[in-house]
Amino acid sequence: MSRPVLYFAVTNHGFGHAVRAASVAATIQRLNPEILIALVTTAPRWLLDSYIPGDYLYRPRALDVGVIQADSLNMDKATTLEKLQDIQKRQHDIIAGEVNFIKLNRAGLVLADIPPLAAKIAHYAGVPGWMMSNFGWDFIYRPWGGEFVEMADWIGDCFAACDRLFRLPLHEPMSAFTNISDVGLTGGTPKYSEAQLRETFSLTAPREKTLLLTFGGLGLQALPYHRLQDFPDWQFLSFDRNAPDLPNLRKILDTAYRPVDVMPLCDRVISKPGYSTFAEALRLDVPLVSVTRDGFAEAQILLDGIQEWGQHQIVPHADFFAGDWQFLRESPNPPKQATKLPKHGNEAIAQAVVDFFA
Repeated sequence: MSRPVLYFAVTNHGFGHAVRAASVAATIQRLNPEILIALVTTAPRWLLDSYIPGDYLYRPRALDVGVIQADSLNMDKATTLEKLQDIQKRQHDIIAGEVNFIKLNRAGLVLADIPPLAAKIAHYAGVPGWMMSNFGWDFIYRPWGGEFVEMADWIGDCFAACDRLFRLPLHEPMSAFTNISDVGLTGGTPKYSEAQLRETFSLTAPREKTLLLTFGGLGLQALPYHRLQDFPDWQFLSFDRNAPDLPNLRKILDTAYRPVDVMPLCDRVISKPGYSTFAEALRLDVPLVSVTRDGFAEAQILLDGIQEWGQHQIVPHADFFAGDWQFLRESPNPPKQATKLPKHGNEAIAQAVVDFFA
């Protein structure tokens, strides 16, 4: 008897979508190792492997654009529009190729985070099409106006073909979807003990003076590392290969380690607005320091969310890049809500997939 096959498409943008999709994929494998997952994404395989312990099919295909960026904060709207229009123009060929793959591999279900064409692919393949996200690309593009409005309308039409949306916390309304199931936070679980990590990376500073700097897969071109010299007795951790060599900065370059693995060592996580970093920190109850970000609609939703649900500090863009980082000497603000967000998003989505194939 052949194994059940899940076609799992991941948006072509940064690392955050790949991280949360891979976290769900790993949970599916744990609940039912018989399910074969075909991951359709341009995310690097080393990143997926760091979250998914079992075997999976890797199909490197770009089904959407996301936002073309020089780094984690600077967007190239002109190139984004150009590539979006190209995908819209080629959509029938893209859909036909993926439908052929689905039929050839006898995939019984499509799950996507959150390429709009995935819903159409599922429809034409004659299988259910599910999605998971906290925002849709129509929500990002529409405020940019001009030709992006037409793109947002097209994307909304694609989303309307989705059979079921698993809506993650820290979300926009996602009104293009008709069948919405709210679930908890997704993300990875630390793999190593704090003692192991302290020994491996020769960390001597106490937790209250250990901080993680993480700005997603794209990093930051001009992160003000010189500020670290003002905190000589603090320990900073970074996964940035281009970071300078500083006495109080530990660069973690081994891809066996992920930001979520070192978060429990840290007093705070310093980041830009990004769902996966925020969700993993919230799951571990680690305070977040976030730089503001203009022009990307999801950013304000996320910043509002951490103020509601997590210990937090919001640092204006100018203060972070040109200020004295006085915020590090201040305590994080408490969340407005006394309750916590549910943390079992991986399990809820994975269980639905397992139940579908049962």
